[in-house]
Amino acid sequence: MARKHAEFSSLDDVSRYTADGRNRLHSASHEEIRAGATTDVYFVRTLEILRSLGLAATPVVAEIFGSRSGVLVGVDEVHYLLRDSGVRIESLREGDAFADREIIMRIEGPYAAFGMFETVILGMLAHPSGWATAAREVVDVAGDVPVYSFGARHVHPAVAPVMERAAIIGGMRGAACVLGAKLAGQEPVGTMPHAFILLVGDTVRAATAYHELMPSGVPRLVLVDTFTDEAVEAVRLAEAMGRNLSAVRLDTPRERGSVTPELVREVRARLALVGYPDVQIFVSGGITPDRMPALIDAGVSAFGVGSYVSGAPPIDMTMDLREINGRPIAKRGRIPGRTLNERLRP
Repeated sequence: MARKHAEFSSLDDVSRYTADGRNRLHSASHEEIRAGATTDVYFVRTLEILRSLGLAATPVVAEIFGSRSGVLVGVDEVHYLLRDSGVRIESLREGDAFADREIIMRIEGPYAAFGMFETVILGMLAHPSGWATAAREVVDVAGDVPVYSFGARHVHPAVAPVMERAAIIGGMRGAACVLGAKLAGQEPVGTMPHAFILLVGDTVRAATAYHELMPSGVPRLVLVDTFTDEAVEAVRLAEAMGRNLSAVRLDTPRERGSVTPELVREVRARLALVGYPDVQIFVSGGITPDRMPALIDAGVSAFGVGSYVSGAPPIDMTMDLREINGRPIAKRGRIPGRTLNERLRP
């Protein structure tokens, strides 16, 4: 027996629902999402009227497509949302590339079993697919150079794990956000914040404490742009830590010119001059695909990318009814009936 999906089945339900913005986080809980609190109200109105007309359980086929090509993420969440609804879902797989306006998902069943959640389903697919698509663009440019997602600070914490997981599905090697990495089946990765070095008061002293207290499996990757010249600080670190230093991180702010290929070359050369050519150079801070080739040529070993992925626009998703009671139908401008796509899988 199909479970009742939503507590919201009428406008009275909407009117009775209250939300005190002063005494809660403004993000929706899982329960609120599944109750229908994040849907558009006109779907509640629609369902109420259809029930009064005896049409709510009408069997339908709905198809979803994107406004542009990209990398699909959100399939797993949609499956979870509708897992006990009695509908049949066919879709591309999580992480599949899709073409402009290609049908990425088909849902078949009583309209009342999923129609209320059109807003929710499209949202679960739209922004995660946009994030994954931007991540894929970044890693395609980076080639063999690893890229890690550092974008959680740019989005609301309620969706930060969704974004970081999407970035990993898009091809990034890992993510700093704890829950985002865990949801992708990984352990979180990261370096250290400037606040840590500022509080300790000296980069070498901070790095030494980090080395002494962190587990052996944590890379000794140290920021070198906090107090003085990056190349000078990198040499100080190498001479103090020896072979324990695995990498230095350049995160020079825009106020100081950002990280440039020339800076990377200088750090690389000065480390080599003192006998540490194998220390890697990790670069972060406003990294975009157009900046990456020159930085890679200069000797960058890995990147941390945040805002380019977190700020990526969503891929507009559209859900259309294509069959009602087994009869092909569609709005004007669309072709009635199921759209052939042999890539869809149950």
